[in-house]
Amino acid sequence: MSSAAEQEAVAGHQATGNGRQAAAANGVRRPAPPPMVPAWPGAATPLGARFRVGPDGVAGTNFALWAGGAEGVELCLFDEAGKESRVRLGELTHEIWHGFVPGVLPGQRYGYRVHGRWDPWTGARWNPAKLLLDPYARAVDGDFSLPPEVYGHVRDWPQQHVADTVRDDRDSAPYVPKGVVVHDDDDWADDRRPKTPWADSVIYEVHVKGFTALHPGIPEELRGTYAGLAHPAAIEHLVKLGVTAVELLPVHQFAHEDHLLRRGLGNYWGYNSIGYFAPHAAYAASGTRGGQVGEFKRMVRALHAAGIEVILDVVYNHTAEAGELGPTLSLKGIDNRGYYRLQDDPRRYADYTGCGNTLHVVQPQVLRLITDSLRYWVTEMGVDGFRFDLAAALARSMHDVDMLSPFLAVIAQDPVLRRVKLIAEPWDVGSGGYQVGAFPPLWTEWNDRYRNAVRDFWRHALPDVREMGYRLSGSSDLYAWGGRRPYASVNFVTAHDGFTLRDLVTYERKHNEANGEGNRDGTNDNRAWNCGAEGETDDEGIRALRRRQLRNLLTTLLLSTGVPMLVAGDELGRTQRGNNNAYCQDNEISWVDWGLLEDPGWRALFELTSRLIELRHRHPVLRRRAFFSGRAQTADGLRDLAWFTSRGTEMTERDWYAPAATLGMYLSGRDIPGRDERGAQILDDSFLAVLHAGEGPVRFELPGPPWAERYEVVVDTSLEEQGEAPGVEHRAGTEITMPGRAVLLLRVAG
Repeated sequence: MSSAAEQEAVAGHQATGNGRQAAAANGVRRPAPPPMVPAWPGAATPLGARFRVGPDGVAGTNFALWAGGAEGVELCLFDEAGKESRVRLGELTHEIWHGFVPGVLPGQRYGYRVHGRWDPWTGARWNPAKLLLDPYARAVDGDFSLPPEVYGHVRDWPQQHVADTVRDDRDSAPYVPKGVVVHDDDDWADDRRPKTPWADSVIYEVHVKGFTALHPGIPEELRGTYAGLAHPAAIEHLVKLGVTAVELLPVHQFAHEDHLLRRGLGNYWGYNSIGYFAPHAAYAASGTRGGQVGEFKRMVRALHAAGIEVILDVVYNHTAEAGELGPTLSLKGIDNRGYYRLQDDPRRYADYTGCGNTLHVVQPQVLRLITDSLRYWVTEMGVDGFRFDLAAALARSMHDVDMLSPFLAVIAQDPVLRRVKLIAEPWDVGSGGYQVGAFPPLWTEWNDRYRNAVRDFWRHALPDVREMGYRLSGSSDLYAWGGRRPYASVNFVTAHDGFTLRDLVTYERKHNEANGEGNRDGTNDNRAWNCGAEGETDDEGIRALRRRQLRNLLTTLLLSTGVPMLVAGDELGRTQRGNNNAYCQDNEISWVDWGLLEDPGWRALFELTSRLIELRHRHPVLRRRAFFSGRAQTADGLRDLAWFTSRGTEMTERDWYAPAATLGMYLSGRDIPGRDERGAQILDDSFLAVLHAGEGPVRFELPGPPWAERYEVVVDTSLEEQGEAPGVEHRAGTEITMPGRAVLLLRVAG
């Protein structure tokens, strides 16, 4: 007697065969084949579609596709009416199918059909009925709507446990986007990259559409687009705020998940990539037949001209094809086994991302796809760096995370990529995936331990102040190894994923009902404090406390050593109404509300944020390039960093372990390591920052010599309007009263 598993396999094979039974089951009548177009041999490199002048001066396009293990590749060309013509790519060089097609010009839409075995039990999922997007397509025309025809298997097969084994022979071409041939002769000669040093950077996480969709100063036809972000009204806000870089949520071509489309929603954030060379077409005001490429470049140029770098949030860990029950859009149909990590049962996908699949970065062709894409965005699209979503998944060798993995090794030696900004989200969802502090030199990291400590401190939930001391001073416990510097830590309190800053002080529980998932999605670990009422309230006392908490959080972030990251709209008091997982909310829940600037209270928050960033730019002691030593450099005993209790005495070992709500941090401008561009010693003012998270006021004695003789108030977050704070002086040794829940920044006078 055979086992149940063997019976299932036999049943699957019988249902599938060589595709004839599946075709009959689907009621498919094979249409007459499209006309064939002749091709010249062409070249195997570069991969993708490249318009050029061929032999005898004939203009055309060279097409090259890596498809390891495939038995044949057809290039499919589509005219304006959608009529298909096919080109058999007969040349095969090192598993790359290629050909030059005369007369194919920029703007031509195309895709591929790849022939091979249908044998899901060994991971082979070739199906020439499915039109596939070129992984190297530099522009994409059309949307992914995900009807049953775009699935390589019969999605509605009655026995769902074997549905992925039954091949679907219906043609997907009418239902999927096409690649677009693009001509690129831009040499970027007129562009000047800002090249902001890491230590001087202030990052602004922004969604192309969400930032511009409601902006009254941007023409309506440009809102939600690359051109809208390049508009002077958008750039004016960035310049006034003082940020040095925008970190754009994913702009690679992406697709919406089926479960969202069925609920009338879509993937707003864009973490579902399918085209690693193509700017997402829906963000283009200039059309989808290649115009999106030039529009993206003009946006980059405009931001560079304003001194602002462009960092892309990139998703190379998985694709929109999901697992074995997902659609067949590109890589799955080109070489499923070559592109994706499969389990011991090759029908199933290894999933370190929570999205159904994981790219197999150990494979040379996958590594080439990713690095070719990265270099393209730097050299041909002008970007300045990348934030890698779930970067630990990219650092896995065969199974475990490995900081000597092929991906990290290739990046470290690449002459283009090692010069740009590299930010890791240093975790994935697999075993051993949490790797904060473990990435090698060249890399910076999103530091979620900073986020957690600052949130906990200001809701008075830390057992002591040890963690807060490390986070304020650059997280040396995580990054002071291997030549890494304080700017290896990207400090943030909020990100796109989670509460906005305003919601962090307004809600304690998530309110994700609008997502249609029964409020089950999104984290429950918000580390939030609503100041006494859940949600918006008319209680002016609570409203004032919330505004003060926002000032405390922003001031803490911008005074901390490391690289600060703000989320677009947090400086205005943007709310998502308690939604901490607004990935599918392409509406006012997620878009920046520019009307907030008309409210004096929120306008004051913007002005304070801008002032703090300007203060950071002006004072090198706030953006150190090396870790503090904590040791006295001169005979008077003054150290580069000192910590004080509310008694005005330096903290002892016992003080670090004792419950406390108050922390004083002294930063010496006399002991900044390094020299300026002319070789001179860097000198700056010295500062004392006092952070008090307790509910009631506390008496704080200002430290005397050698620290200071007098202090001048620079920022006082207990005040709504900061115009009242600067200029107030206190003598050293004076006992001042710190109001409950406030930050006081004092400059050493004289």
